[in-house]
Amino acid sequence: MDAMQYEVNLPADYDMGIIRRRVETLGSKTDDFDGLGVKAYLVQDQANGAAVNQYAPFYLWNDTAGMSRFLWGGGFFTGICKSFGRPSVRHWTGAGVVPGADVDQPAVGATKNVQLLPPDVDPAVPVAEAMEALHRTAAMPGVHSSALAVDPARWELVHFTLWSGEPGIVPGTRYQVLHLSTPGTKVLFG
Repeated sequence: MDAMQYEVNLPADYDMGIIRRRVETLGSKTDDFDGLGVKAYLVQDQANGAAVNQYAPFYLWNDTAGMSRFLWGGGFFTGICKSFGRPSVRHWTGAGVVPGADVDQPAVGATKNVQLLPPDVDPAVPVAEAMEALHRTAAMPGVHSSALAVDPARWELVHFTLWSGEPGIVPGTRYQVLHLSTPGTKVLFG
């Protein structure tokens, strides 16, 4: 599994209805994308109390061939580049993903928590601890699914959780889920 996200920061006066309509119109195009486990079409909206207006899809890929095809195979990421310019794409190597009790419910919220590892520590211990936390998070009420991934260039952990309702008291950035494509969850959770 690989995790990926790009963030499109939008002006404070941007009509977020444009993003909502874009997702309503185009979101289903990834519902059967080969190699994709999950794509969460995420937004932060100042009108709903967020600090910024942002479109920030988050992906869990079952294979790198699918991720590559999405990014430079034409037709998918090309649309983002044409509409907003080419954003930086963050990429993490998957450490684990766990379905929650609400995996069969629609996901309406998401949280992403990024943790930098101290430079003088062997990553084995904090990653093992984060894997234990991943399982505790997945057992929480309202969790659709939760994933942990690592960026070994920056030595950071990203803990991403989808929620069937309002997230509880958990650290990290909060998002609203506009659409969830899940073509490869059987492989992802297998």
